[in-house]
Amino acid sequence: MTTSKLPQARPPQECADMGALRAQIDRLDGDLIAMLALRAGYIDRAIALKSDNGWPARIPDRVEEVVANARAAAETKGLDPDLVEDLWRRLVEWSIAREAQVIREV
Repeated sequence: MTTSKLPQARPPQECADMGALRAQIDRLDGDLIAMLALRAGYIDRAIALKSDNGWPARIPDRVEEVVANARAAAETKGLDPDLVEDLWRRLVEWSIAREAQVIREV
């Protein structure tokens, strides 16, 4: 899912200079934004499904499952799981607030 005209992904060790490295980071940032926008679309669909079923925006067991999945994925990639948990909790809280506003829980 490439979102721009920046160079294709190269391993970090193949970036010969800061310009090449920055181009890769910029490309990845664009990809991350595109993926977050796609995730937001799934959250919008969740709003409709939860509304149809009378479910609340916050389902605590699911929140913890999503965070645990993110931590586990981080660990398998050698990424700091505490950092990932913090990011995911913020992402999940944003998602819940988006859902609650439409479901009229706020």
